[in-house]
Amino acid sequence: QVQVVESGGGLVQPGGSLRLSCAASGSIFSIVTMGWYRQAPGSQRELVATSTAGGSTNYADSVKGRFTISRDNAKSTVYLQMNSLKPEDAAVYYCNIITRARNGVILNFWGQGTQVTVSS
Repeated sequence: QVQVVESGGGLVQPGGSLRLSCAASGSIFSIVTMGWYRQAPGSQRELVATSTAGGSTNYADSVKGRFTISRDNAKSTVYLQMNSLKPEDAAVYYCNIITRARNGVILNFWGQGTQVTVSS
């Protein structure tokens, strides 16, 4: 089993910054993709940013130029640096880890979520 633990959420004023962290641990053979999703009240969960093992990144249009995803493969950790935060960025942010087991099976794991509130 794989454990996924996020941290770094909180309250920030519009225009401010936050850095989210997500660490994966447990029975990890290899990590395929690490990413961040978010879900605001009354909305569906949406992709924020992903980072593949090959180094490719993908961002939602709404966060391009403001958010940066990075990863430390040695620590099985992914980060999300969020700058110039807007009230519409407020949501519960979830970390997603996709792993490949030794037998080739692809597994999908989610963290418990961390709240980001953007308000003055």
